[in-house]
Amino acid sequence: MIIVITGPTAVGKTKLSISLAKKYNAEIINADSVQIYKDIDIASAKIKDNEKEGIIHHMIDIKDYDEEYSVYDYQIDSRNILNKLIKENKNIIIVGGTGLYIKALLYDYRFNKDKINNNYESLKNDELYERILKLDNNSNVDKNNKRRLIRELINLENNTQNKNGDKLLYDNVYFIGLTTDRKTLYKRINDRVDIMINDGLIDEAKKFYNKDKNTKSLKTVIGYKELFKYFDLQLSLEQSIDLIKKNSRHYAKRQYTWFNNKMDIKWFNVNFDNFDSTIEKVCNYINKNA
Repeated sequence: MIIVITGPTAVGKTKLSISLAKKYNAEIINADSVQIYKDIDIASAKIKDNEKEGIIHHMIDIKDYDEEYSVYDYQIDSRNILNKLIKENKNIIIVGGTGLYIKALLYDYRFNKDKINNNYESLKNDELYERILKLDNNSNVDKNNKRRLIRELINLENNTQNKNGDKLLYDNVYFIGLTTDRKTLYKRINDRVDIMINDGLIDEAKKFYNKDKNTKSLKTVIGYKELFKYFDLQLSLEQSIDLIKKNSRHYAKRQYTWFNNKMDIKWFNVNFDNFDSTIEKVCNYINKNA
């Protein structure tokens, strides 16, 4: 059995994954594109060792911040793990908010390696965006984020050329999405940013800023790119923190749009006052359909 837990940032995916992993004796595969990097901990809301409760986690802390790592690479690495666990008759939980990672892992999503290695970096943001709109004029990709523009273009080009892109490769897969009303979600996002600041996000960002703030993997991390502007004296600390909250909220909106357009997900409204009731509803759904 494969259980996919996804949804926007700050909605409780990690907490649910641990509960279900214990209940179904499962191992967890990370599907967050930032958590694959070592030491990017607070900014990515990466699970701490003491929070894992003995559950085996895969695809976390597998790369240094300055190593190149694509969706194609993730597909190869995560599928090797997934197929190995299936052969061992293990239950598997895939958890994360990077929809393209989940799609690449579980679906017949094929990459043209030559196209991936093509130098999109030579194109300007508006040129990338223009290409994207020709393939999907409803795209909500961030026009100012070059890494996301490149990722979106690769995604669309592969979907256009690959008629099998929506074919699920595995059986007994349950797609669980956690959601809540926008007001609650935005408050949780804002509160979590405040917690991150208290937990040392500024020091974590400064460490990477002092190493190489222009490394591609760092420039797009929400929490770092805004604080880098503070370190560069372009923003006050208060403005930087407000921008982290704003960008996190926008990211959550883009996640909803992607999941609703690209995947068939069973959504559950989270009861944050009684999370056990949410766990029970999810388990009832899985057990009923297993």
